[in-house]
Amino acid sequence: MLDHPAVGMLEFTSIAAGIRAADTMIKRSEVRALFFRTICPGKFLAAVSGDVAAVEASVQAGREASPETLADWFVIPNIHGEVITALAGCVSLHEKGALGVIETFSAASAVLAADQAVKSADVRLLEVRLALGLGGKGYALLTGDVAAVQAAVDAGADQARGLGLLVSITVLPRPDEALIAQLI
Repeated sequence: MLDHPAVGMLEFTSIAAGIRAADTMIKRSEVRALFFRTICPGKFLAAVSGDVAAVEASVQAGREASPETLADWFVIPNIHGEVITALAGCVSLHEKGALGVIETFSAASAVLAADQAVKSADVRLLEVRLALGLGGKGYALLTGDVAAVQAAVDAGADQARGLGLLVSITVLPRPDEALIAQLI
């Protein structure tokens, strides 16, 4: 769980510009670096957490530092704790249920879609994969009962669709255990 209620992320099409922006972000306000890292295909992600005003100021500074290479960004004031756990890959699967997938064109939009999905229905977020080996795309995996997973996937898809960044969605009512073992 986060010690701060807000998370902000910027996605850059240039690694050098992203590093410059990350330095500006962390110096601008009192925020904690969640991660600053390269992703495919030659992009850079910068994510910070902190109180809402600090995160907003940090993200704005990052946007201003490298606007020509800014691909996507967000500030989520009250991010769901499962999103951070899923980003870190720290989720374990105890119960089996339907599997929902939300695929987006950017890493930032995958996080936004995952947050909206998990807030909209009684589901567990299994993973949020960000553009590593994905050609710059992102995706979220959710589980729960079929109706809840469908509702969550629809809500997350609406979020990404509204940004023009939805690639595809699917809901598998009874995914094979071998598939789940390979995915998470």
